[in-house]
Amino acid sequence: MSMMMCHLIIFDAVLWHACSPCLLKKGRMNEVELGRHTIKSHGAALAKNHMHDWLILLLLIVIEILLFIIHPFYRFVGKEMMTDLKYPMKRSTVPLWAVPVYAVLLPIFVFLLVYMRRRDVYDLHHGILGLLYSVLITGVMTDAIKDATGRPRPDFFWRCFPNGTEIYDNLGNVVCHGNELIIREGYKSFPSGHASWSFAGLGFLSLYLCGKIRAFDRKGHIAKLCIIFLPLLLASLVAISRVDDYWHHWQDVFAAGFLGLIVATFCYHQFFPPPYDDEGWGPYAYFRALEDMHSNSNSAHPLNGISAQAMDAHAMNLQGRPYESPVFLPEARGERSPFDDVEFGRR
Repeated sequence: MSMMMCHLIIFDAVLWHACSPCLLKKGRMNEVELGRHTIKSHGAALAKNHMHDWLILLLLIVIEILLFIIHPFYRFVGKEMMTDLKYPMKRSTVPLWAVPVYAVLLPIFVFLLVYMRRRDVYDLHHGILGLLYSVLITGVMTDAIKDATGRPRPDFFWRCFPNGTEIYDNLGNVVCHGNELIIREGYKSFPSGHASWSFAGLGFLSLYLCGKIRAFDRKGHIAKLCIIFLPLLLASLVAISRVDDYWHHWQDVFAAGFLGLIVATFCYHQFFPPPYDDEGWGPYAYFRALEDMHSNSNSAHPLNGISAQAMDAHAMNLQGRPYESPVFLPEARGERSPFDDVEFGRR
C-alpha cells in the first residue's frame, strides 16, 4: 500500500508540472503575476532589447520634420477652379500645438495610470512605443501625400490674393502675390494632418482601452462601448472642425481619418492581441514572460525528467480505454476512489 501511495503521489506531481503551462494558457493567464515586471526590475533590459525600434523612431521624427519644411507640389489652379476655393480664412478651432497634447500625451497619461495599478512595464513600454509609431508613421505618410498632391485648401483664393485682385499667367494658372508661407500652406489640403494624427493617437487609445476593460468578453456589458467610442468621438470632432474652419475639404478629413485608424490598428497588433481575444487585456511580451517563468520553474523541478515518459504512458493508457475520458472518471463524478483513501491515510 505504501508503495502504491508513493507512485500515486509521484504521478500526480508529474502530471501537474507537465500540464501546468497548458492549464495556465487555457485559463487565459489570470493576472496573478502582475507586479513582478516593473520599470526598476525590467525597464532597462526592455529598452535595450528594443533599442533599434527607438532609433528608427528618431529617424521617423527627422523625416517628418523634413517633409514639413519642404515645398509641396504647386498644382495648376485656374480661374474656373476658384469657385470652390473662395471660403474665408479663419483661425483653427484646434491649434496645431494642441494635436500632440490630446493625441500623444493624453494616451500616455492613461498608460501611466494603468501602470500604477498593474505594475507591468511591458504594457507601459509597448503602449508608448506603439502609440509613437502610430502617430509618426501616420504623420510621415500624411505629409508625404500632402507634398506630392498639392491640393489647394478651401480658402486658397484669399491666401493667393489677399487683396482680392486676381492675377493669372498666359496659361491660366494663378500668380499669387500673398505671403509665401501662407501660400505654401495653402497647397497642403489633402489629407488632413489634424485628422490623421487624431485618429492615429486616439484610435490607438481606443483599441488599448477596449482590451483593458475587456469590452468583448461575451458578457453583454454594452455600456463598455461608451468608453471605447469616446476617443473616436473626440477625433471625429477635431476632423469636423477642420472642415468648419475651411482648412480642408471633407474628402481630406475622411481619407486622413481612415489612414490614421489603419496605421493605429497595425501598430497596436504588433504588441497586443486583438481586443476580442481572451488575452486581449495584456501585451504579448507579458504572456511570453509568464510562459518563460513557468517553464524555468518546471525545468528546475526534480520530477521533470520523467514527466514526458509519464505523460506518454498516461496517454497510451487512455487510448486503451476510449470511454474513460477525464470527465467520466470517478473523481470527476464526485466519487471517491479507494486510492484516494490510501493517499490521504484513511486506510
